[in-house]
Amino acid sequence: MMDWFTFNLNAFFGIILTAIGIYVATIICTRIAGKRSFSKMSSFDFAMTVAIGSIIATTIVSKSVSLQDGIIGLVITYTLQLGMAYLRRYKFIRNTIDNAPLLLMDGNTILTENLKKVRVTEDDLRSKLREANVLELSQVRAVIMEATGDIAVLHTKDQTIEVEDFILKNVKR
Repeated sequence: MMDWFTFNLNAFFGIILTAIGIYVATIICTRIAGKRSFSKMSSFDFAMTVAIGSIIATTIVSKSVSLQDGIIGLVITYTLQLGMAYLRRYKFIRNTIDNAPLLLMDGNTILTENLKKVRVTEDDLRSKLREANVLELSQVRAVIMEATGDIAVLHTKDQTIEVEDFILKNVKR
């Protein structure tokens, strides 16, 4: 336990150099792979972001993982991300990897079966409606659980405005 409070100058400089090295490698990989590497467009993208963060942290603070090992892990993870981005062009892969958005409210009608499917309670739904500044259920045009896990609330006070089909394309009902 006393090792927790000791200072080792060599370890200190090792951490600094490793942090700089893995930071530079991350920037290079991100520039090559593109901004989607850190997006939250799907649950797969989110998992990739977490994996990259874990590789970076482990490389910096773990004595058992060398900078070389960390960079190799980082490059492999980014390569997998690029490969999956390419394979997502095929509907079968996209449907396997990504969650489809799901309609939770159609107008002011709460779709309770869909709430159950995604394990969202009516209290969660009310909270999202309040966050979106919905004052009356009649304002709601649609509430959608996005592929990322976010909940989107489409609403307006103008009763004549309907949600265009383009906006709801590929949203499961």
